[in-house]
Amino acid sequence: MYSHHMTTTTPGNEGRTALVIGGGVAGMAAALALKKAGLSPRVFEAYPRAADGVGAFLTLATNGLEALSAIDVDVTTIGGFATPRMKLLLGTGAELADFEYGPGRPGAPEARTIRRADLYGALRSEAERRGIELRYGKQLEDATPTATGVRARFADGSEAEGDLLIGADGLRSRVRRIVDPKAPEARFVGLLNAGGYARGVEVPGNVGTMRMIFGKRCFFGYMPSPSGEVWWFANPARATLPTPAELAAITAEAWRRELLDAFADDVGPACAIIEATPEIFAGWPTFDFPRVPVWHRDGMLVIGDAAHAASPSSGQGASMAIEDGVVLGKCLRDAPDVARGFAAYEAARRARVERMVAHGKRSGDGKTPGPLGRVVRDVFLRAIFSVAPMASANDWIYATPIVWDDVTRA
Repeated sequence: MYSHHMTTTTPGNEGRTALVIGGGVAGMAAALALKKAGLSPRVFEAYPRAADGVGAFLTLATNGLEALSAIDVDVTTIGGFATPRMKLLLGTGAELADFEYGPGRPGAPEARTIRRADLYGALRSEAERRGIELRYGKQLEDATPTATGVRARFADGSEAEGDLLIGADGLRSRVRRIVDPKAPEARFVGLLNAGGYARGVEVPGNVGTMRMIFGKRCFFGYMPSPSGEVWWFANPARATLPTPAELAAITAEAWRRELLDAFADDVGPACAIIEATPEIFAGWPTFDFPRVPVWHRDGMLVIGDAAHAASPSSGQGASMAIEDGVVLGKCLRDAPDVARGFAAYEAARRARVERMVAHGKRSGDGKTPGPLGRVVRDVFLRAIFSVAPMASANDWIYATPIVWDDVTRA
């Protein structure tokens, strides 16, 4: 998994223990970076190990892959397949744009689409190989500062103490609420997520190109895989947030009928892909955080979705989480103490991730315009893409790779 695993330490970090709450992408990336910086991370995951299959697939953009490389993770071994191009279309079949999904720098890795469970497994295996302690079935109940650091208490009655605590525990973060009892709730952005893996269906497009379609009533994306499957997702709209019970009551066939109806008037292969999908992953809502005012206090810090969840429309959720972990490791490596390391981290990250949340919200709004709004949207999209190349408009996302040896200062 690793390319040139070298541990960079800073005097004072040796023996410093970091409690990482959450074993997802952000937590594992943070643990690997903290280990490289000379700290001793311990990861506590609420789910049992058997929960690895939660989630469908995601795309890691170039910046996320470069961040993994900074902590010596060989991105060619994490699975999935390269998807370096993106094509945007309207539901009429009209093409809006065709561009490279990334910065186009010589030597930059190509974006990769990967099953979420495979990414978790790859990062977990690398953490185990580097000797990082991973504990499962550890639901955090509370955390309190001590004279020397932080004490965490879990639902099973166990406790753990460390010099600092990192909340990488996602959208419904318990750590966020401990750090700031007045922290805002996540915002429902009016979209649900559905998807799956279609088999035995011929579709336009080549392996390596993501096709994103602004349909008349629903957004649809798909990419052919090297195995012959077609990986796809859709974003059916909801005016209000459904309850878990309401979502659970919708059968698999009801989801299939809803999606087929949503794309019935569109040009393209959406209906054929949906019909060729044995199992549809459906029914989870999309949220974001416009702003989380307080990220850290008393030796505790939130990262990833716990601090700045962006709509999946940004295409950057996992990449931002990985960047968080790597930058955090660098900041704690270079700071004389935890408080100044956290301050340096926030200074380095807040403006970037809040811009990403806003970018994701704008992209998501274009997926749910309504009948009249759709006409306006399509005219607007045609005009925009005729004068502003998509790749250059998003240069800021891929701007400068994270370089591990660069010193981070508050």
